[in-house]
Amino acid sequence: MGSPQDEHGRQDTEGPPFTVEVPPFWIGRCEVTWGEYRTFMAATAIFHAKHGDNPPSTPAEVGVDAVTAPSMLYDPDGVYASVAADRPATGMSQYAARQYTKWISKLTTHFYRIPSECEWEYACRAGSKTAWSSGADVRTLQEVAWYVENAGDETHPVGQKRANAWGLHDMHGNVAEWVMDQVTAQGYARQARLSVPAQMTEAIEWPKQLESRAVRGGAFYDEPTECRSAARRKSADQAWNDNDPSVPPSPHWLTASASWGLGFRVVRPLVSPAAAERERWWEADVESVREAVAFRTQLGCAASGLVDEEVVRELAAELRTREAVSRRRDDGKDSK
Repeated sequence: MGSPQDEHGRQDTEGPPFTVEVPPFWIGRCEVTWGEYRTFMAATAIFHAKHGDNPPSTPAEVGVDAVTAPSMLYDPDGVYASVAADRPATGMSQYAARQYTKWISKLTTHFYRIPSECEWEYACRAGSKTAWSSGADVRTLQEVAWYVENAGDETHPVGQKRANAWGLHDMHGNVAEWVMDQVTAQGYARQARLSVPAQMTEAIEWPKQLESRAVRGGAFYDEPTECRSAARRKSADQAWNDNDPSVPPSPHWLTASASWGLGFRVVRPLVSPAAAERERWWEADVESVREAVAFRTQLGCAASGLVDEEVVRELAAELRTREAVSRRRDDGKDSK
């Protein structure tokens, strides 16, 4: 983990480098797309319908297994980058990304979550030790990444650029990706003092506050140095929500332009953790987020519910209806 001191563009928080042992895991070949994420968003209407006139006031009232689906986008055409089904979903908070992984875990028999920072960098490097997985020469980045020089100031459909050595697309550029860890002023100083190799469970910097969570990989608007395998961006949640028209700001969506290049991909560890540890990967870890989620639920903007067979059937019907409406809208535009 980390970068050598002579790597161009290196930041102090990328060191000191340390060695970590990462347990086996699967990771998404591509970033989560709008087509996938909209399934999660559609659950809000389903949960509202199931509760009728007596919705729960807070997610806690539903139970520990409840998933909180997010509110709708404020203005998809004016606020966010392209929301086409094959492009990466963007602008969600880390909490919303974590709830999405809880959602798909409840839909299946498997445990999903966002990556730890160790897992992300291990997957990004794919055995390489150069600044980018494509090599040390910045010209090779064109082959694997959408970034400021070739992206045209927008996201692109996932999986178009050449994959890294392990078959993973867009680890550099397109959208930067949430990981679990917090970035501290000391960088990896604590991890470097651990036994060698450090264990991933010891190396994770579990978040203790809202901001300065790690975002990795760089986005379509970033310079090559910001797309390096070791590059770390600190989240700035309050600034990213400055133009949110609601008070308190949404716990699910970020509205500043910087968030248009922020998404995530999912991980499934080979060995699923105990139930108590799963909650640590999924749920809000600071009180301000818990309060904002409860407030949005009370307003009816978001909704919490349990995922069962009935929800799955209703969700399929809801998505078919939305697709039909979308086709009619598109046909209307074509006729004009």
